[in-house]
Amino acid sequence: MTAEPSRPPEDRRSRGDRQRDAIITAVRELLQERSFADLSVSTISERAGVARSGFYFYFDSKYAVLAVIVAEAMAELDKLTHDFAPREPGESPSDFAKRMVGYAATVFASHDPIMSACNLARSTDAQIREIMDDFQDTVVDKIVGLVKDDAGANPVSDDVVALVRTLTAVTSMTLAHDSAFVGRDRDVAGAVQVVERLWLSALWGGHHNGD
Repeated sequence: MTAEPSRPPEDRRSRGDRQRDAIITAVRELLQERSFADLSVSTISERAGVARSGFYFYFDSKYAVLAVIVAEAMAELDKLTHDFAPREPGESPSDFAKRMVGYAATVFASHDPIMSACNLARSTDAQIREIMDDFQDTVVDKIVGLVKDDAGANPVSDDVVALVRTLTAVTSMTLAHDSAFVGRDRDVAGAVQVVERLWLSALWGGHHNGD
């Protein structure tokens, strides 16, 4: 009896990619239904249609899946800001601040509820906190560079890194719809406007040059 020819490596690889993608999709879907703490490898595998052994072939843990998803968000942010030059001569600080918050809002919107779940769980889960800290470090470094290149900037603190880190944290929690920042009525639009004014006042000393 002639053995059935094995599939080319390309076919095997594409099948593996589909299984890996199915696991990532499963986590995204499940996070719309429950918290990350309530997810188990068995639940994720079942939703993805992959055996537990198959899950562990691609990922060490559910945190590894989350890290991949957050990395995708980081790549998206990097793409959005790749050509983000320092404030243009004709661009007001207010418009610059809105653009800054707008980039973050775009990333949160396209990866919701992943980013929201991560932000809300960071205070109780050390591994999620580590993942989000790496993400925040990337964002902070990028924005600090932009501020230092802006001759018109007038930060309220000489410690620009600490200042931007605080502003970034407030922005993240606001976009994550944390009730401590948006209130019980969840007036997200109003809270985002406040965040934009905070960026403006903190980085330009409240002086609305060209505004």
